Amino acid sequence: MIYKTTIDPLKTMPDFSNEPIPELKNPKEIFHSGDLTLRIEGEVVPVVDVHLGQQQSIYFEHHILLWKHPNVRLGVKGLKGAAKRFFAGLQIFISEAHGPGNIAFSREAPGQIVVLQLERGQTVDVREHQFLLATSNIEYSFFFQRGLANLFFSRSGGLFIDRFIGQQQGGLLLIHGYGNVFEKYLAPGEVLDVEPGAWLWKDSSVKMETVTALQSSGGILGAIGVMLGGISFTLNRFIGPGRMALRKAETLVV
Repeated sequence: MIYKTTIDPLKTMPDFSNEPIPELKNPKEIFHSGDLTLRIEGEVVPVVDVHLGQQQSIYFEHHILLWKHPNVRLGVKGLKGAAKRFFAGLQIFISEAHGPGNIAFSREAPGQIVVLQLERGQTVDVREHQFLLATSNIEYSFFFQRGLANLFFSRSGGLFIDRFIGQQQGGLLLIHGYGNVFEKYLAPGEVLDVEPGAWLWKDSSVKMETVTALQSSGGILGAIGVMLGGISFTLNRFIGPGRMALRKAETLVV
């Protein structure tokens, strides 16, 4: 005889409601900042298509220009703290574009685009080399982040993080995440431990620390293996309140 057991799915299904949420597609809407308009085209290898007016300009990371209209003027602007950035292996100049006309950008790598609309005084921190472009009314700076975990997962030593601040009427900041991007809102005091190569951006209100999270289940032999083998799990700990985003960490293209 065959017996069937009725299982209540409400009691057996795990609760994933508080997990980071994947961005399923690139943004489809059209974004505006002053007389500037932009949209995201493509899915696997997204392209940012920008129409510049005569007032609002943009600045962008080198080597991502895809095409432009001839009347769009390109230039170079210096960044604050150039000496510190130089010795850290970070760029000290950045490209800028002035309209009118169209210009397009792409990392030419699979991933997703994040478009952040920053109000005046709003601040976000971005992992180095993930910044794509921003409107001219967004201030670009950086700060020093302590922690051994960052030292192993960054081209520049992982100690410098890009910071962007909305000025005047605010503006647009675009970030490219390799692979899929997952977003998470951390409530006040809520904690999330993240592999050091995986975080993409965060609100400045989110605190970031470095922690070691290794618990051996192998008894004495496991403990000896940890000590002799130098095995450890060093993670970045993020503490709310605020938003943050993760991306697939294995593909780090710079």
